[in-house]
Amino acid sequence: MLWQYTKRDAVKNFFPLPNEIFSLGLSSGALAVYSYLLYCENRKTYQCWPSYRSIGKAVRMSVNTVRKYVSELEEQGLIVTEPTSVTTRDGRKRNGTLRYIILPIRNAVDRNNQRRLRQLEETVERMRIRKKLEGNEEHPA
Repeated sequence: MLWQYTKRDAVKNFFPLPNEIFSLGLSSGALAVYSYLLYCENRKTYQCWPSYRSIGKAVRMSVNTVRKYVSELEEQGLIVTEPTSVTTRDGRKRNGTLRYIILPIRNAVDRNNQRRLRQLEETVERMRIRKKLEGNEEHPA
């Protein structure tokens, strides 16, 4: 047999990407950045500290583009970022990289579903008002 299936160690060679991520309507760039953050995350603390530069290098994006997609992920409720600081050898404080906290996907999905439901309710209300107005135009007082 030329081809043989080798069993992979799921813990060492993979990271989880929730199926629900595809229901959120993320851009491809945001999906790539989110995937990289999951790859880097500490599975016990749900945190990671990659720089914009290292994320960009991994997903082949500029620093500004990574920044844009990180903002998109924050708006979707998938991550929270916190600034960190570093103390240099000579005692000066400097800005560190961002701390990324990966939030439960369920929260983002629920939030997205609520937003869609509100949009649907608004559309139904506009249609109801439009029908009412069209009915009044047919029978002017």
